[in-house]
This record gives sequence, structure tokens and C-alpha cells, in this order.
Amino acid sequence: MLLISTLNFSLVNIFQTMGSMPHVRTGAERLARDPALAGGTRLGLVTNPTGVLPDLTPTADALLAAGVKLTALFGPEHGMRGTAQAAGSEGDAVDERTGLPVHDTYELSGEELDRVVASAGVDTLVFDIADVGARFYTYVWTMYDLMESAARLGLRFVVLDRPNPLGGTVVEGPPLDPAFASFVGRFPLPIRHGRTAGELAGLFGLGVDLTVVTMEGWRRDMTYAATGLPWVMPSVNMPTPDTALVYPGTGLVEGTNFSEGRGTTRPFELIGAPYADARLAPALNGLGLPGVRFREAWFTPTFHKHAGVPVRGVQLHVHDRDAFRPVLTGLSLLHVARTLYPDDLRWEGPDLFLHHLWGSDTLIRCLDAGADPRELCPPPGRPEGPLLYR
Repeated sequence: MLLISTLNFSLVNIFQTMGSMPHVRTGAERLARDPALAGGTRLGLVTNPTGVLPDLTPTADALLAAGVKLTALFGPEHGMRGTAQAAGSEGDAVDERTGLPVHDTYELSGEELDRVVASAGVDTLVFDIADVGARFYTYVWTMYDLMESAARLGLRFVVLDRPNPLGGTVVEGPPLDPAFASFVGRFPLPIRHGRTAGELAGLFGLGVDLTVVTMEGWRRDMTYAATGLPWVMPSVNMPTPDTALVYPGTGLVEGTNFSEGRGTTRPFELIGAPYADARLAPALNGLGLPGVRFREAWFTPTFHKHAGVPVRGVQLHVHDRDAFRPVLTGLSLLHVARTLYPDDLRWEGPDLFLHHLWGSDTLIRCLDAGADPRELCPPPGRPEGPLLYR
């Protein structure tokens, strides 16, 4: 009984202490404490489930409680509540908690997006969504399109900055070829871009009246765990920081008929196909890729590619996140799959989706020629240009 009582007392102390543990102060937390940072009199908040304070209070609720004049909400891909799968959203609605109208922005740009933003009657757009650090993740392109719209409509644009879960010391992969610009890339960034949303907004420019409410306490070399912030799934297939770490590489698998693990509890960490065999894991391990090992794995996706079909493949196990190179790993996986299964591996998706994920047509041309695509990947570097953090 004494042991149980002591344990209960210790747990209470731990949970009480957690509330006061040091953490990175996000732009949202700073704005909730000082509403004057945003300016404006009719604000529209672009957000989703990641828009929370460290105590998990939704940003919209916290800003309203602080007296910020929110008049509208805007949702990205997956919806403001985060219920929709990839390439989906939730449509327009009324937020039951705040009573504010929710405007769906997914797949809108140009004049169509301008009409939606103008109809909301806002004078300032405020962006508070967590990115995952990969060029082909769409939230920063929602920000880009809304920045363009704000510039055309004469609105202010405010970014409430959040950590890049991959850190900010490494960039990897080639820049986007503008000829292949799309909603998975509108600006010539490398695949792993090494910047925060606020830094990207400053890089984009776009002629908008821009304010970035910066973080306090974030360093470029921080892991996500070191930030002290809760991890909220940015989208339905991004359940953990481990997912985000591998995503800049295994996200390329989306452009093929290999499963990227959607429909499992480990998307982007489980990779395979019904036609894969026992050679896959040894071939990948034989490359000696830095920071990662591959375990043979079987899985049956519940939806998406090969739903209901047993799939053979691998699970990525990252054992050294500092050494791990996700883009190099993704290229290696495609190279091995193309070498082992030349008659089975196919490029899929609208307009050869792999072109847009990679950012040019060089990857498919290289793979189809039987060449080693790792030659297309420049050595990892550091982010260049205007940066907000050390």
C-alpha cells in the first residue's frame, strides 16, 4: 500500500511539473499573450488541429479569449478539423465551438481563392499550421496561395511560427524546376528545406504586407522532443515525429504502385508491394545507408493502395537521426525496387505524380534508363538566405 501511495504521489508530481516544464514559445502562444502583435481589426485564422497552445487549447479559442477580433476561420487540405484523407477536405462549415464560419481553401487559387477570402470580410489573414519540413507537404503552399491572395486584395498576412520537426540545419535534395510547379511545390525549394513556415514566408515575399510572430527559444539543431511541445498529427497519415523524419524520402513512393504504408499504423515507415519478395530488405541493408536499417515486414493496408491485400516489404528503423538522410534513402529504395522488379514497378498518379514530388522529370528518366538515381541528389547542405533563428 505504501508503494502504491508513493507511486501515485510521484505521478501527481510529474503531471503537475509537466505543466511548468520549459518549452519553445510558439508564435501562437506569444500572440495569445500579446494580441497587439497581429494588428488588424477583422482577422481570419488559417488553421487545423495543429493550431494549439502548449496546453492544447486551440489557437482560435485562445485568441478569442485574449480579445483578438477573429471573424473567420480557413481550413487547408485534410480540413480544419483534420478528418479528410489526402487530396480531400471538409468543405465550408460553421465551427461549433467558436460559432465562426469556416472557409475551405483546398484546391483554390487565383481569383477563386480571392473570392472566398474577400467574402470573409477580413483585413488580416493569420496562418497557424504546423509544417513537417518537406517541400511536397501542402500546408506551406496553402500559405503561399493565401499570401498571393492577400497581396492582391490588400490584406495583411501574419505567420504564427512553429518548429520544423526535422530541425533547421540540413537541406537535402534538388530544388524544384519551376516547369513542374504544382500544389506540392510552387517555389524552388529543396525537398528537405530546413526552414520554418515563417522563414519560408519571408523567402517567398510575394509583395504582401507580412508579419512573422517568431518563436522564442527555438534553435535550429533541436529535435521535436527537445521543444517541449505536444505533437499533434499534422494530417491523418503523419502520426508521429518519426513519420515526419522519413517522409521527405519515402513520400516519393506515392508516385509509384508501391504502398507507402497508408492504411497501416506506420505510414511512410512501412513500404512494400504484393510483388516484392525476400530480396528487398537485404538489398537495402547492403547499401549501408547512413542512420537507418531495414526489417522485412508484411502488412495489409486497410485502405488506399493494395487495400485488403497482404503486402511484403520493409519497415525503416532510423537508429541515428543526425546521420539519416531521408531523400537519399527514398532514392535508394526506388532504385532497388526498379532493379529488382523492373516489370512490376510502375509510375502512377495524375500527370506522373513522381515528377511533381521530385520536382522535375529527371528521376523517372534516370530510373527508366537503369541509372543510379542517387547521383541526382546533391550533398546535403545548410539552409541559405534570410533566416530568423540560429
